[in-house]
Amino acid sequence: MSQQLANQAATKPPESPGMKSWKEFMGRLLSNKSAVTGGILIILLAILAIVGPFVAPFGINEQNFAAKLQGPSAEYWFGTDNFGRDVFSRILHGMHLTFIIGFASVAIAGTIGTTIGIISGYYGGKTDSFIMRIIDVLLAFPGIILALAIVATLGPGLPNVIIAISIGSIPVFARIARGSTLSVKKLEYIDAVKALGASDARIIFKHVLPNTMSPLIVQTTLSIATGVLAAAGLSFLGLGAPSPTPEWGAMLNEGKNFMFNAGHLTMPLVLPSLSLYLPLIFLATAYVTH
Repeated sequence: MSQQLANQAATKPPESPGMKSWKEFMGRLLSNKSAVTGGILIILLAILAIVGPFVAPFGINEQNFAAKLQGPSAEYWFGTDNFGRDVFSRILHGMHLTFIIGFASVAIAGTIGTTIGIISGYYGGKTDSFIMRIIDVLLAFPGIILALAIVATLGPGLPNVIIAISIGSIPVFARIARGSTLSVKKLEYIDAVKALGASDARIIFKHVLPNTMSPLIVQTTLSIATGVLAAAGLSFLGLGAPSPTPEWGAMLNEGKNFMFNAGHLTMPLVLPSLSLYLPLIFLATAYVTH
């Protein structure tokens, strides 16, 4: 009996220090009150982005030429634009576009960048050198300049904007994932798991990836805000969503000519921008200080 217990103990995989599993990772996440608060705010904003088009008092392009450039009122909460369209309704309609751009670009960049970074750091050698030289080339260009070049090549449109922002964000995720992987794979328990015959895929997904999630989540929250800003910038320059799509950057571009006599076309866009940025920054700060 004792010999059997000894054999079982000898063959039992050693536990990973830190976040031993995805279950423990979720436990640490839910125990962080700041992170939970930021996450709840993001979920509420996501719900608003989903139901916004259904609760908006007016349609996207519903016009009232008799009320052009009208200031905020009981009927038009944020006023109307130069075509007589309700600014508040267009902001609500455009919010889901903002979420789609922010989350889709970060999802693509995070998935590709994390995969590349972990492969590079885990296998090392020529694989690491080859991948990192490509990443260095991408890092040589500022993100917004790279996005401008890609959108100018592919053409304007939301899908191309998402692709451009994603490509510009991949190097950051790859670098973070590679650095975390290099530190994790040197730990003794990784060698012990390898000695027990675990496959590379099992080691990466069960032991390496969970231990690299904290810095990646911080970068994810910050990249969403950066992606929204980049998308708004591209749309403001005319390379994003075409008119009359109610994308926030495009709306700012349309309202810039009326800033002095109709400031309500641009100022209300500051409020939804802050409502999206603050929870993301709050969520990121929670991980940095935890």
